[in-house]
Amino acid sequence: MADKISKEKRSENMRAIRSVSMLENLVTRAVWAKGLRFRKNVKGMPGKPDIVIKKYKTVIFIDSCFWHNCPIHGTIPKSNTEFWIEKLMKNKQRDINISNYYTGEGWSILRVWEHEIRSDFNTAIEKITDFINLAKSKESFL
Repeated sequence: MADKISKEKRSENMRAIRSVSMLENLVTRAVWAKGLRFRKNVKGMPGKPDIVIKKYKTVIFIDSCFWHNCPIHGTIPKSNTEFWIEKLMKNKQRDINISNYYTGEGWSILRVWEHEIRSDFNTAIEKITDFINLAKSKESFL
């Protein structure tokens, strides 16, 4: 099926997509404001985690409902369906592989869905900070 917009307009739309979303920025600012220190989007690490605390071997991913094929809100576009099904299934498999990598290496990993953050921001931030604080407390026992 042919694209409904021009190649130039499609290119412009794709250039506007940023690797760090405004939602991720809101989350990381809120977590930072709670006094927790971390690195964002560490390029050298598999999957480029959204939040990384190497000291506690902790990674957090903020997963978009569309790009990570959320079981509740994930949708397949109506045009070019075969492409999108394949693309989103590859994304989902990549997420599984990355999660397995980190757990296999002894890292604590948390994945937070976009809809969790949008539906109750404060609870999502609390979930993230509790997860980090639990990792910190485990570290103090070692």
